[in-house]
Amino acid sequence: MTIHEFGRENEQIIVLVHPSIVMWDYFEYVIPLLEGKYHLIIPAIPGYDPDITSDFTSVEDISADLEDWLIGNDLKDVACIYGCSMGGSIVTRILADNRVNIRSAVIDGGITPYQLPWIITRLIAIKDFLLIYTGKLGGAKLLEKAFSTDELSEEDVQYAAKVLKMISSKTIWRTFESCNNYSMPADIHIDCRHIEYWIAEKEVKDRKGDVAYIKKAFPHTIFRKIKDVGHGGLAPFNPELFARGIERACKEGR
Repeated sequence: MTIHEFGRENEQIIVLVHPSIVMWDYFEYVIPLLEGKYHLIIPAIPGYDPDITSDFTSVEDISADLEDWLIGNDLKDVACIYGCSMGGSIVTRILADNRVNIRSAVIDGGITPYQLPWIITRLIAIKDFLLIYTGKLGGAKLLEKAFSTDELSEEDVQYAAKVLKMISSKTIWRTFESCNNYSMPADIHIDCRHIEYWIAEKEVKDRKGDVAYIKKAFPHTIFRKIKDVGHGGLAPFNPELFARGIERACKEGR
């Protein structure tokens, strides 16, 4: 896992974990807004790392690897950790592990384990896999219909096509299979002071199950609906609003 750092001279640490079907540069418009004040840590998730040929493993393994890296580099006091979609799954698991001192967390449209029979979860994973794999075979424009996203420009479509060409079929399958079914501790105890779950206005219906899960797992979570954006659309399409939200979360976690 390649770790990208910005603003290393700053004391407060923010960890940003990207969603699937993008690379770590998903945060390229956010970095200039935050690196002057915060130490930004942005992992390139295995399978989506343009610098290392790899496959996605699992939410559990990637969460543990990121925790190990933070602890090993004496960076275990985190002002805020943010994760979107797949990244939200990783943040959810890191919070449950409670190995790192995280003062505030933002889960943006994060995927939680399905509370459904095993066979149903596999059928859903197959459906999602086939939809994204079709895009890999040449239909990147289908991503606009695959999720409740914002309308993509031609540049956005080309970016998606580049990522889909890079990632393996194994990564696509493991991403959906793991994000839908990752394990969580039976008895969750966390020390994080402030947790927010962001729901894009265009994905409210799709996130009902995730909201219910987060309410049960982390009862003190604050839920915020983000207007005029789709799933994963805040950081790339409204980075100023994103940065304000992260800074607010940092203050709330002090």
